[in-house]
Amino acid sequence: MLQDIGERFDASFHPLPPRAQDPVLCFDKSSVLIREAPEGFAFPLAEAFHQGKLTWLFRIGETSYFLLDGREQPVPAGYSFVPLRQLRAREPQARAFAAFTGRHLHYWYTHQRFCGACGEKTVPSQAERALVCPACGSVYYPVIAPAVIIAVTKGDRILVSRYANRPYRAIALLAGYTEIGETIEDTVRREVMEETGIHVKNLRYFASQPWGIDHDVLMGFFCEADGDEPLRVARDELEEAWWASREELKDLPDHASLTLTMIRAFRDGLVPENVP
Repeated sequence: MLQDIGERFDASFHPLPPRAQDPVLCFDKSSVLIREAPEGFAFPLAEAFHQGKLTWLFRIGETSYFLLDGREQPVPAGYSFVPLRQLRAREPQARAFAAFTGRHLHYWYTHQRFCGACGEKTVPSQAERALVCPACGSVYYPVIAPAVIIAVTKGDRILVSRYANRPYRAIALLAGYTEIGETIEDTVRREVMEETGIHVKNLRYFASQPWGIDHDVLMGFFCEADGDEPLRVARDELEEAWWASREELKDLPDHASLTLTMIRAFRDGLVPENVP
């Protein structure tokens, strides 16, 4: 999956000053600044931004990544903004993961410039990853939205779908966000019922994945259809949904999402065992 990058990811709070060769993440909405490179793609380096404000983000292996507050910064020669979603299957995967995770933090910094309680401008905490209001003392932490990816099976078939009104056109699994006061397991049951009208049983946790482009942490579950209810597809959410056999899943897109990892697990007979 996207986070399986072969190097240690370290987001603990120990901000460091930028060095000339440290990579810098610069965003324009949901696009990131890169250039094509022999090893795949590369980010600009700190030495290119003498006047810009650079904020320490995290480390991957021995490499520290920084965020540019680049609203008035010129684009370095040879670099251009590309949509983040184009990087989901690109190498090196460590850089794709850095871009997705950096986007999550960039969105938080950008949308938490002012205190929601009193309107004062927030400032970075010196003790932890937080923004603090100097007037009323409110503290704001990065927002992480819990969401589920759901693989519903029925014998030797799996329930797949295609989203309605979204640019992503490949097959997908059912998915949704957890509501206030709801358990993750109840989210699974509710989302399946809302989107396809069927009941499920035998929920089994599979794996999780941070998905910074949508500010999520995704939790993947397998479950089974409980009975032979017909599909009632919610057309405002899904263009279509159907029961797919393993034979239909031979040619899958080659990128590292939790969704496709779960579909491959079903196709290859690696679904978790039943729970009591």
